[in-house]
Amino acid sequence: MPQTLKLATKVSQLTRLIPELGIKLGLKGRKRTPSILTDLPGPSTLSFLAELFCKGGLSRLHELQVQDSARFGPVWFASFGPVQTVYLAAPTLIEQLLRQEGPYPERCSFSPWVEHRRRCQRAYGLLTAEGEEWQRLRSLLAPLLLRPRASADYAEALDSVVCDLVRRLRRQRGSLGGSSDLVRDVAGEFYKFGLEGIGAVLLGSRLGCLDPEVPPETESFIRAVGSVFVSTLLTMAMPNWLNRLLPGPWDRLCRDWDQMFAFAQKHIEQREAEAATRPIGELKNTSVSGPHLTHFLFQKELPSASILGSIAELLLAGVDTVSNTLSWALYELARHPEVQTALHAEIIGAMAPGSSTHPPATILAQLPLLRAVVKEVLRLYPVIPGNSRVPNKDICVGGYVIPQNTLVTLCHYATSRDPGQFPEPNAFHPIRWLGGQPAPHPFASLPFGFGKRSCIGKRLAELELNLALAQILTHFEVRPEPGAGIIRPMTRTVLVPERSINLKFVDR
Repeated sequence: MPQTLKLATKVSQLTRLIPELGIKLGLKGRKRTPSILTDLPGPSTLSFLAELFCKGGLSRLHELQVQDSARFGPVWFASFGPVQTVYLAAPTLIEQLLRQEGPYPERCSFSPWVEHRRRCQRAYGLLTAEGEEWQRLRSLLAPLLLRPRASADYAEALDSVVCDLVRRLRRQRGSLGGSSDLVRDVAGEFYKFGLEGIGAVLLGSRLGCLDPEVPPETESFIRAVGSVFVSTLLTMAMPNWLNRLLPGPWDRLCRDWDQMFAFAQKHIEQREAEAATRPIGELKNTSVSGPHLTHFLFQKELPSASILGSIAELLLAGVDTVSNTLSWALYELARHPEVQTALHAEIIGAMAPGSSTHPPATILAQLPLLRAVVKEVLRLYPVIPGNSRVPNKDICVGGYVIPQNTLVTLCHYATSRDPGQFPEPNAFHPIRWLGGQPAPHPFASLPFGFGKRSCIGKRLAELELNLALAQILTHFEVRPEPGAGIIRPMTRTVLVPERSINLKFVDR
């Protein structure tokens, strides 16, 4: 039986490689005439619409990637009204596309968000800006968030937030019923943690998310974050004329964004008032890292509207990434106690003898299994299951000419669960990242994107995740809720659990 499984795996890998190998050989062996988009396979418009709106496809967009790549191959084409989309579900093809990017890579903009900014005369942030404006914002923020020592600069502020998270988990056990060790809806708790952490870095202030009584405005912001992704998915799927007939999702999206802008503006004004009371020399000598990021933007003399646009969007981005990934990580560790035991031993072993049960950020570099767990969770549950690009010129990918301004969807969920790249692709095996196995294609799993458009908060997110997991596992053994069953992901613009994850946190 093991030999049969090995043979099946080899055949699966070879089958996956045939289309890509053919592309490579065809291009190298002779001049191949690139094909046009209409030569690509793909669903009919009618079947595509039926899948989305009649079969629950909007919440299963990640599964449709896997389904359609098995049906049509690594590249296919679909149209929805005037929008024509090419789908890429092979890492070699994704690499071909991304390596042809221009100086200002353009994604499929979250058009409802852009439209909200236009109607309400709001400034764009990194999630909505394009072209030179995006480049200007990126160049201002990248030194603070992406330089190699960025995570060390934020460690002290985030360490305090993680300590409060541990205390809150201890308080929340049994508070909503169930056993005395059970915490219900851990994603909700980690939403609070995500906002508290990103608020400490961006605004230099604590928002009270992890206090026994969470401030009402903070609760409202967290609800708006969850809601805006749902309304975004609905408004993007509906043509403009239908949005006018059924204005509910659009109105909800506007209310959510207005609430998030108001929340950000209040805290920015508080920071601005504090900065105004400082002597000029003291402000200029203030470190531009960690809690002083907003002060840094003040020093650059950006318009207040631009600062608000950037901070509001970064607050949103910093919540969902951390909360969902942390929820999935503890869910998988609870279901795989042997991995959790090994990880706990690694963390304790790296701490100084006789030290308190508080793993410092300085030991994170000594925890390869912890990093492997985070990479495996992001492979199985990428925060953004599918990214996109809109080329600014005609490009050739996989033997096909993709005209400029064509929407190209990068199917990251499909490539990260490709058995040709990851044996047992649906299984949680962190060990696959520790060497000893053939390495997957570097573009098979891209949880933080690639190139200029890669996630600007990558280092910050990894620091938060590693710190939180290290401290939680030092204090608690995490166990699944009895009888809970399997929890699957669903698409809500980002990938989220289909229902609440409830876990037991047992004192060690």
